Amino acid sequence: MRILAVIVIAPLLFVSGCADGETTQRQAEVAEAGSMVMPFDLDRSTHIFEKTDFGGIQVVASDDGDVEQLRLIRDHLAEEAERFSQGDFHDPAMIHGDDMAGMHALVMGHDRITITYRDVDRGGEIRWESEDLDLIQAIHDWFDAQVSDHGEHAQAHR
Repeated sequence: MRILAVIVIAPLLFVSGCADGETTQRQAEVAEAGSMVMPFDLDRSTHIFEKTDFGGIQVVASDDGDVEQLRLIRDHLAEEAERFSQGDFHDPAMIHGDDMAGMHALVMGHDRITITYRDVDRGGEIRWESEDLDLIQAIHDWFDAQVSDHGEHAQAHR
């Protein structure tokens, strides 16, 4: 009986270890690409991707409150919100790849999404709002991919 348990469990442990290694490798690649696109220090910031009934709220917050870090975060998010509202998702594609979950639908449906930016304590916020259920799902898929890809730098709730 013990031999059977080892035969069944050992391959599962090996496979889960590979998946964790692949995830860690993916997160390292995303962090490296992100440092080329995002002007602030990723290691001193937290990305929050909170799904809502209307779409979602994306926040980037400075972990240490540094004034320059805060300015860089706010400037970057304000620029990104403007680009996203025009259907320009070039920066996320550079970081996450062209086939990122939800991105194609967001590009194609950008004119049916209200995307707004505002300053918040310690950072900036992009609010994504739509009445189109398919686009709301695309926003949720895109947020899930962000949280997965950014690893320890991201979370799904404030």
